[in-house]
Amino acid sequence: MAQERDRLDHRGEVLGWEGVGRLDTTMGTCTGTLIARDLVLTAAHCVVDTDTRQVLSKDAMRFRAGLAHDFTAAVRGVSRIVLSEGYLGSFDVSLTEQVRTDIALLRLDSPIFSTEAEPFRIHDRALDDSSVILVSYGRGRNTSLQRESGCRHKQTYRGGLMTFDCDVTFGSSGAPVFVNDQGRLRIVSVVSMMSTASNAEKEAIGMSLPAAVSAMMRDMRNDAARAPVSAGARRVTVGERAGGARFIKVD
Repeated sequence: MAQERDRLDHRGEVLGWEGVGRLDTTMGTCTGTLIARDLVLTAAHCVVDTDTRQVLSKDAMRFRAGLAHDFTAAVRGVSRIVLSEGYLGSFDVSLTEQVRTDIALLRLDSPIFSTEAEPFRIHDRALDDSSVILVSYGRGRNTSLQRESGCRHKQTYRGGLMTFDCDVTFGSSGAPVFVNDQGRLRIVSVVSMMSTASNAEKEAIGMSLPAAVSAMMRDMRNDAARAPVSAGARRVTVGERAGGARFIKVD
C-alpha cells in the first residue's frame, strides 16, 4: 500500500483528529494524544530533562488539542505527570528497555469537552493488519498535523519494542500510531525514536502500550506517589543505528 502524507492545515481538515495535539514544555514541543477527557499520552522523554534528570515544570506545560495554525480545539495545562514504571532506571539499561518504558501520562488541569475533542482508545488486541496511520507534529510543520497513512507495522520484538516504516522527524516524539479496527481508530504505539542508520530504511520505533498504560492509569487514579526524578532518568540516547525523535523548540 502506497504511503500518503496529508497536511491538516485548516480547521475542517482536523475534524476527527482534534484529540491529537501539540504538547508545549519549557524544553520544546512533542505530540500528545487525548485518551480520556483529562488524560494525555506522550513519550516520557518529552517531559523529562535527562541532562538534569528532573521532570520538567508541569506549570509551564500546555496541551493544544487539534492545533492547526490559528485554530486550536482546546488548550489545557497539566496538573500531574506519571511515567511508565522502569523509565527512571540506571544508565546501563538496554535500548529496548528505554524504548519500552518511554511513556508518560499527563492529567490535564481540567477536562476537554466532547464538543472540543474526542479521546482515542488504546488498541488491546493482536495487530491483524500491518497497515497503520501516524499523526504528528514535527520540524517544519510544528503548527499543523501531518497524517501519514499506508505505512506499515514491520515487527514487534521481544520486550514489546515495535517498528514502523512511517516518516518521523524531530518533534514527532510522543506521536500516536493508529490502527483502523473495524472502522474505529485505536492507538497501537507511541513514537519514541527514529532510525538514523545510513543506507537503511527509515523506521519509527515505539512500544507496546496496553499493560503499561493500564498500570499508569491505575497509578493516576490512586494518586500514587512516584519516585523523585532525581537520578537515573535518561532520554533515549543516540547510537549507531537509532536516534531519538527529539522534540524541537517552539517556533
